[in-house]
Order: sequence, then structure tokens, then C-alpha cells
Amino acid sequence: MSRSVAHQPSSIIVFSVISQLATKIRIIPLVVLLFSAVPVWFTCEAIAPQVVRAYTARVDLAIDRIPDETYETILRRAEAAARAAAQRSFDQDILVTDVSVMVTVQSQGAIAPVLTLDVSRPQWRNRPDPQRWATYFKTARSLLLFEANLNPGQAGTTK
Repeated sequence: MSRSVAHQPSSIIVFSVISQLATKIRIIPLVVLLFSAVPVWFTCEAIAPQVVRAYTARVDLAIDRIPDETYETILRRAEAAARAAAQRSFDQDILVTDVSVMVTVQSQGAIAPVLTLDVSRPQWRNRPDPQRWATYFKTARSLLLFEANLNPGQAGTTK
């Protein structure tokens, strides 16, 4: 049982039409069109460059006082923590231009800011010293009840 099927003319474009169109398309105008987009893009970027998204990283750190720890020891720990936080902030994100670190200390239920470190990336690159860029809060010692722990004989020797 064989069956013969007559082929119907299809709606597909005949190959001769495609070859005729191909001869009409010139490769030169196509190349010029493609390569003209690059100079136009450079011109647009030169006239109106895109905005850089730089920003300040803000870090809040909290330190708990260890029993029998002096205020000077707390300050050294706060400086070390601020230094590590600033370096980490600059290392993690290349768009960070400034870092602001606030270090607070908790002592016997009292909480007070001890120092704040505000530094820009170029300043930190030139001198990564937290003591240089830190601002110390003078009242933090009394707010954290360090002066209440002094004996009457030691009161004259404190700063």
C-alpha cells in the first residue's frame, strides 16, 4: 500500500528571492552602522558621565568592660576595635570613601561612647593610626563610673 502525495506549493520564500536580496545588501553600510555606535557612546559618556556611587561606611561597636579593667585599657581595646573596623570597611567595599566608627563601652550597667573614628580612604592609606583620627569623649570616664571606683588617695593622680 503505497500512497502518492502531491506536493503543494509552500508559503516559504524561494531561495532565488533570498539570493536576490543578498546581492542588494551592501556589507559596507552595515559595518559603518555598527562601528558608528562606539564613537557615539564615547561622546555621550564624555558629555554626561555616569555618577559614581561613593559613600561613607558607618560602624557602631560595643565593648563590655572586663572586671578590674582600667579606663586606659578600655581605650586601647576601643582603638584596636576601631582600627580593625575601619580597615575591614575599606577592604570590603571599594566604593567606600569615608569610614565613621563609634565605639561605646558598657560598664556596670552604664553605657557611654568612648571614641569616634572619622577618616577618609586617602588619610587611612597614608597613616592607618586610630589615635591620629579618633575623637575621644572626655566625660566617658565619669559616665562609665570609673571615677567612683577610685580611693580618696588615688583621686589626685588621675588625669
